[in-house]
Amino acid sequence: MDAKTLNQILEIAFQKKVSDVHFEVDNPPFFRGRGQIVRSKLPNLTAADTEFIATQILEHNRRKLTNDLKELDASYALPSGGRFRVSLFRQRGSLGIVMRVIPPHIGNFDELHLPAVLGEIAQAPNGLILVTGPTGNGKSTTLASMIRFINENASYNIITIEDPIEFLFASQKSCIIQREVGIDTAGFAPALKAALRMDPDVIMVGEMRDSETIDSCIKAAETGHLVLSTLHTQGAISTINRVIGNFPPEAQEIMRQRLADILVATVSLRLIKDRSGEQILPVVEIMRSTTTIQACIREGRLDELTKHIENGRNEYGMQTLDQHLVQLYQADLITIEDAKRLTHSMDLERKLMFTN
Repeated sequence: MDAKTLNQILEIAFQKKVSDVHFEVDNPPFFRGRGQIVRSKLPNLTAADTEFIATQILEHNRRKLTNDLKELDASYALPSGGRFRVSLFRQRGSLGIVMRVIPPHIGNFDELHLPAVLGEIAQAPNGLILVTGPTGNGKSTTLASMIRFINENASYNIITIEDPIEFLFASQKSCIIQREVGIDTAGFAPALKAALRMDPDVIMVGEMRDSETIDSCIKAAETGHLVLSTLHTQGAISTINRVIGNFPPEAQEIMRQRLADILVATVSLRLIKDRSGEQILPVVEIMRSTTTIQACIREGRLDELTKHIENGRNEYGMQTLDQHLVQLYQADLITIEDAKRLTHSMDLERKLMFTN
């Protein structure tokens, strides 16, 4: 393996619009396309090959490969401009690398098949917006689309704190500052504290990983800023539980009050193949903060949230995962089998069959 070969492989991945490239010892490179892993016909990689790839990536990030490296997130860019989010890790003593292709174009809501109500949510003057979902289900892309909307429609100072920086933004109506953890700052929490002294209107935090970062995001929202971030949670209920559960029992009551006061919305994502199998569509749960939603959060009545989300569809543009699945099925965009695989609801099949 040499730098030219590595970049050729990545250039092919970028041009073919695959989502991920896997480099692991004793296997050829694997590509993920349209949700499926495909084994390439390239030679098997050796430990020296993956070490070389890791070294190239780390040098690109102004870092050195050390023997104590166990896992690390980084970024990588091709000379042609193609960009990747990188996960470096060790398995069975050897280095492995998974590289996520970052689309060169930041799509708008329509291009990404996202609900237009995200534009209303992004216009909140302050508060906390959380974009959630499992890994690889479009959180970063959705967050980037919301930042694009703000950038095009408002004259704000936007600060992003990411690990690593994924989408590159050009300032339009807004001024955008992008900081990368490990290169521009030591971590999310100190970067958030510094951001408050940088005249911010909007702060985007790539991920709320720990209680210190969560608390810093909430404080920033409480002091009049709009904060956007992500969590690896499945929906509104698990998102609120995760935020509250990051704090000791004696602090959870006050955290419920604080979260209820500043939460603007939760946007929870899953991806599904369309009926043709050629396209991936987002399935989106949207919960917006209303007085009823706030009361449920304050009083711990989270089991009532799903009902209120369903009832808030017409007035507030809220929707549950099941409501969106039914909508996509009614539009003949997805199959009933794929819809059923995506939900844990025992009631979905009845809802889907009722639409026939």
